[in-house]
Amino acid sequence: MVSQTIDVLKNELPLEQELVVLPEDVVTGLVLVDIINGFCTVGAGNLAPREPNRQISGTISESVRLARLFCDKKLPVMAFLDSHHPDKPEDPYPPHCIQGTDESNLVPALQWIQNETNVTIRRKDCYDGYLGSMEADGSNVFADWVKNNHIEAILVVGLCTDICVLDFVCSTLSVRNRGFLAPLKDVIVYSRACATFDVPLHIATNTKGALPHPQELMHHIGLYMAKERGAKIANEVLFGALK
Repeated sequence: MVSQTIDVLKNELPLEQELVVLPEDVVTGLVLVDIINGFCTVGAGNLAPREPNRQISGTISESVRLARLFCDKKLPVMAFLDSHHPDKPEDPYPPHCIQGTDESNLVPALQWIQNETNVTIRRKDCYDGYLGSMEADGSNVFADWVKNNHIEAILVVGLCTDICVLDFVCSTLSVRNRGFLAPLKDVIVYSRACATFDVPLHIATNTKGALPHPQELMHHIGLYMAKERGAKIANEVLFGALK
């Protein structure tokens, strides 16, 4: 039934993806969204997968590959890490990624980036990395990162496609459209390095407070809505010029 619904959805809301070439003469920043244990590592917490998940595993592998490329080229990288205060719940979700726990830390395959000089780590206590970058004095760590590194394009990867990735992309595009994020021009979401979680209907029905969240369906919707807001959706990313 779910697969039939996905097929209908993809027919009604077709998502055109593209090969994106990142020019060597343009500064592109890599944004890693919540590739942390609490969302990726089996059994790590309330919102972690209960068993190995192909979509999430693929996201980790592609994100690690891209992080290596960006670090080798000394290009700017920002990693958002969901990190919540225990007394501030994020409804409708159960407690997750609490500050000071391993849930809120990068997955083991990405922990090496913490020692890279071109990487900025930002812990956030909300879905949206842009809002989560706000400081008490009104400044914004993400906006400063874009401006200080003269970033003209960002490549966004991570979790969850339809929640934290989408919220961050929408806010960033809105701020860019208002002229407050110069010199940023392009926001690119790389579909093969994004993932979301899976809560089938039969599980949600028997779980108090849970909402159905079919993975493939919500992943498609998240990407579609990001494109609808003005993001480029890539299914392949290369550096350099097209031959």
